[in-house]
Amino acid sequence: MSVIKAVLFDLDDTLWPIVPVIKRAENLLFEWLQANVPTVAARVSIDGMRARRQVLMETDPVYQLDLRALRHAVLKEAFMDAGEELSLVDEAMHVFSRARNEVPLFPDVEPALRGLREHYALASVSNGVSDLEAIGIAHLFDATIAAHSFGLAKPDAAIFHAACEALNVAPGEAVYVGDDPRLDVDGAQKAGLRAVWMNRKELQPLRPLPEGITPDAVCSDLVELDCWLQQLR
Repeated sequence: MSVIKAVLFDLDDTLWPIVPVIKRAENLLFEWLQANVPTVAARVSIDGMRARRQVLMETDPVYQLDLRALRHAVLKEAFMDAGEELSLVDEAMHVFSRARNEVPLFPDVEPALRGLREHYALASVSNGVSDLEAIGIAHLFDATIAAHSFGLAKPDAAIFHAACEALNVAPGEAVYVGDDPRLDVDGAQKAGLRAVWMNRKELQPLRPLPEGITPDAVCSDLVELDCWLQQLR
């Protein structure tokens, strides 16, 4: 086996819990709508907008890549239906996006990433729309690949290969770490990388692996990941 030179990371539910972040961001957005465009708030609900996004995602593949564009489209529809000024849609999205990037990192994340940087090149590969600069950890990564800007999403092998190319390593010299067995583990392995399933102890209950998926390692935090990598070194 090749020596590992790079570690690639998923973001949501790997470096921070995403469900409470999204819930808070959606609540803050709706409160902003109630205060600033009550005619829109009277016509929509958080659950209603979520259902509409699901419909659009299933009918337009563009929205499967760009979740921010998907939210913008649903808000724009609501503003149009209410006869409100469409320029306010961007203000509403700013409220959501700011909250979306106020994430509570798992406590092991920053110290572990700093330690890993001493031995490996690091990159993030995500289907989400997180802004690592806004979150404050962009400086810990050598490359960042996001599906909405790259044009393809996990589990497509191309997005994993793009990160490897950005780090100047071969797929066999990289490990991908993520929480989704199919997108992250199976996707990375089929792209020629080794894959670690991050089954976070903070996200109870711990989940079983789907049949037929066998990670190279299973970790419950980045401390365990570092221990596994040290064994390989």
